[in-house]
Amino acid sequence: MCVDHKIICECGRAAASINLKDEMMPPEVVKALYCPVCSGSVALDSGTMLTDNGWVIDYDMEIAAFAATKLPRNVRLTPEYIFDEGWCTWKGVYPGDVEESAKEKKQLLEMCGQDKLRYVREFRRWTMDRMERLSESGWRKANEDKHVC
Repeated sequence: MCVDHKIICECGRAAASINLKDEMMPPEVVKALYCPVCSGSVALDSGTMLTDNGWVIDYDMEIAAFAATKLPRNVRLTPEYIFDEGWCTWKGVYPGDVEESAKEKKQLLEMCGQDKLRYVREFRRWTMDRMERLSESGWRKANEDKHVC
């Protein structure tokens, strides 16, 4: 079962849906979330926080450690590991990605109409261009192959 966990940032201007892989960690593992507006005033703590393109997730590492007893052994539990391995990460590539990409896919489908071959070609091009754009924009999950935990 996939549950949507929406977290509002500290200033209340934005929200992000998070995905908890296999629901192994509780949503309370996110102590605080900071959007690009409110993250500028945050003193970053590399032991508990992860930054992603202006967003900051502050993990409660005590809760993470408790939940980690169910995770693979011999891993170094860091904010990067929690995020990059999907234990507590964005739903999609970035906050709001799922909703925005659904709108773009719908527009693509409407544009291509009944021509299935054109739709497949355009969808493939859109997917590749989109991931390239997100990678260039600095989104962590669009650059997954560049991370080493």
